[in-house]
Parts: sequence; structure tokens; C-alpha cells
Amino acid sequence: MDKSSVIFGNPMPKKVVKSAQRSQKKYRKKYGDDSKANYQIGFVPIETLDFLGASNIVFKEKSEPFEDNALIVGNIRMGFGHYRISIAMASAARALGYKPYWLDLASFDATGSKMIREQNDMYSLASRISQKSKLFNKLVWEPLNCEGFKKISYNAKDQANSELLVPIFANIDKDIPYIATHVWPSQGAIHAGMTHVVNAVPDNWPMALHLSEGAIHTVQTPYAYMGYKMLNGFDKKPLKGLKEEDLKMVGCFVDHELLVNLEQDNQARIDRALNDKPLRILMTVGGAGAGFKQFLEMVKHLLPYVEQKKVALFINFGDHKTVYEKMIAKLGKIECHTFFDEYEKLKEFQKKMQQEDVEGIYCIYNQNIFEAVYSTNLLMPVTDLLVTKPSELVYYPIPKLFMRHIGGHEVYGAIHGREFGDATWECPDKKSANLMLDTLVNDREIIVHMANEINKLKASGYYNGAYECVKLAVSGRK
Repeated sequence: MDKSSVIFGNPMPKKVVKSAQRSQKKYRKKYGDDSKANYQIGFVPIETLDFLGASNIVFKEKSEPFEDNALIVGNIRMGFGHYRISIAMASAARALGYKPYWLDLASFDATGSKMIREQNDMYSLASRISQKSKLFNKLVWEPLNCEGFKKISYNAKDQANSELLVPIFANIDKDIPYIATHVWPSQGAIHAGMTHVVNAVPDNWPMALHLSEGAIHTVQTPYAYMGYKMLNGFDKKPLKGLKEEDLKMVGCFVDHELLVNLEQDNQARIDRALNDKPLRILMTVGGAGAGFKQFLEMVKHLLPYVEQKKVALFINFGDHKTVYEKMIAKLGKIECHTFFDEYEKLKEFQKKMQQEDVEGIYCIYNQNIFEAVYSTNLLMPVTDLLVTKPSELVYYPIPKLFMRHIGGHEVYGAIHGREFGDATWECPDKKSANLMLDTLVNDREIIVHMANEINKLKASGYYNGAYECVKLAVSGRK
């Protein structure tokens, strides 16, 4: 179905439509035309997410039936963010009585999957270049992420390209509730005729990149709601915006497991702060591996605090062992505890952290993508401060220090976090970040304040977005 010519009642110029059609044709020529393929699907348990009973959808010789209470989470691997949000949706689905199925559209040997992988590779490369070249970042990367992806004409090309994903859905029941945590899985599902599609929008900065006409768009913040309601700034002229049936503000996308004992976790943070226990700092390396220079400077700055037993430092390198090796090469030999492909051992240590004091440095790496992503989730309830760029983790219930953003769209996540009281403002350079670290280490009242604000936010329903997405997907359009 053509969704490139008219987007939410806004006609696209002929040259935009032709450009979109050329893009789709290019990928068909490059990766083959599988529009007539009859891909059979089956399921493989995701061992890391065994507590959710989640199954991965894969190609098999003969299709297998879905369970009656199935809910599909459509996603792609692009950094860690979309996987993390997907885990939150699967968690909420399980908590509400549904069987979560994981559909990574980039993982198949299919034309649409190859298209996604190519675009993801280009995005990751550009993200890394932006951290090395100030000129590229200023002239190309920041404007593209902030304004380029915002233009409504950009959506036309994505809509055309996402038609290539339709064959993957050939043997998926069209009425199964479906939540997409990236726009391509949402667009692909709509093109394939799925009837209960929720498009979970990850960012606070409204962009046409995230539009998937035919789906229910769920946003986490009032700012995003207003931006999509009016399609504000998506074109030089005023546009028709989204109707209420197409757009819902639901709150933050957070796992059930992180919410169920949140008040107790915050009380533990407060107790550690008031009793001058080492501040447990969790640092995350993003899936694209960007931001290394500032990351390294912050680790250097924290080493004396670790020696003085004022800080216990946890660093999740995700599936980027090379970043760990770069850090060690720059710092020289440091004494640290390692959990390298030792996820079960990390789980046992996390239980120990609930009862005992810890000190020192802990480095975590997992080749398995689910273990790499979920190690951060696992450690959030037992740590006091999360150091992260203002990405999907903006919306998670833990005190946060924001490093410099990667891409202009992340700026508005940082603004949201600081306004809602559970995070610092964005610290874009060595001086500001290290000053903030000094303040948080030495003035524990700030951690206490953030923990109390998080409790208030939970009581208001602020973190219930994932549950609401599940409810919308099950009920469909109303």
C-alpha cells in the first residue's frame, strides 16, 4: 500500500515520491526481490530473558503456531536502545499475562533485513565519525539528527523502503497484538496488514523519522505529544497533525522488574547516601561505541575516589570488548574485577550487592547481545547513579548523570530528565562532567533528592508507558 504519496493527509511533492520509489528499487536490485517468498517461521527460546518466557521468531522449514496469548515485539538492533525498550515491552506483556515473541527484522536472510543492516551500518559509522571530527559533527551529523530526520519528506523514503519487510510477515497472524520499538518494524507491519500495531516512539524530539501511519503512536512526554499532534516544524508550511486515535501519551517505557521493588531500591540508595557508603556508579558504553573520549576522562577522574572507597565503579562495556581494551591501554594496568561472558556469575553478584557493601571497579562484557544489554538493567536496582548519554536511558528510574549527547535529537531527552528531577543537566565536556561527579560524590543529598523524586514520579504513573503500550496493542484502535 502506498504511504509515500500522502502522509497523514499531507501530499508529498512528486520529486519526493519518485526519490522514495528509486530508493526501494535500488535495494531490490542490490539484495534481490523476495516479494513472492513464503518465509516459514518458528520460535527459539531467549535464554537470557527466560524470566519473561520470551521466544525469538526465526525462519524455519515449517511454520509453528503462536500461543493464544501472543504479543509480538518488533524491533531492530541499532545500538542498544531499541533492544532495551523491546525488553521493557516484553516485560510488561509478561506481567499483564501475555506471551512475548521477539521479532528482530534485521536478523533474517531477507531483502528487507539486508536493507536495515546496511542503513544501520552507515548510521553507526557516521555516529563514530561524529565523535572524532568536530567539523563533520557540526555540519553533517547534528543537523541530520535534529532537522534532517524531522522533515516530513524523510518519512516518504522510509515508507517505501519498509515495504521490503512485508515478506517476513507472510506467516504471522495479522491480528496478533504487535508493539514496534523502531519505526521500520512498525511500518513493515502496517504494510503487511497487521491490525493491532503500536509504534513506541523512543525520543523526546519529534521527527518524521518516527511516523508510521496506520499505527497507534505512543510517546513518553508532553513535549513529544504536542510535536506530533501538530507535526510542528516538520515542514516550512503548516501541516495536518495526528489525530487522537493515532497518538497517545503513555509515560516512560520501563520494565516491570525495575518498577515492582522501586521504592525499596530507592530506600537502599538513600540509606547508603546517609551512611557515607561508597557511591555505586554504573557507566554504560552505548551500542555504537561512541563517546569514548569523555567516557575515558570520567573514569580517570573517578579512580582516586575508588581508592579512597568513596566510589564503587561498575562499567558495562556491552558487547564491545575492544572499548575495554582501549580503556586499559590508555589508563595502564588498573585493579578491577571482571565479568567477561560470565552473566550467571554477575547475576549472583547482583544478589550479593543487595545485602553487602561493595568497593572497587567492576568491568562487564558479554558477547551475547541480550546479556550485554540486560547487564545494565540487572545492575540498575542495586546502584546509585547511572552515567549515560541522554538516550533511551533518560526515562529509566535511577538517578542519572548525562554525558554529552550523540546526535542532536538526544538533547531534548536531557532537557526532559533535568526538568523532571531524576537527572542532572547534560555535561558536554570533561570539565563539566568531572565537576558534576565531584558534586555528586561529595554531596549525597542530591542522590537522596533524586531518589525521592523518582518515588513521586512512580506514584504518578510516570513510568507506566510499557504497560499502556501493551493495553493499546491488545485493544487495538478505538
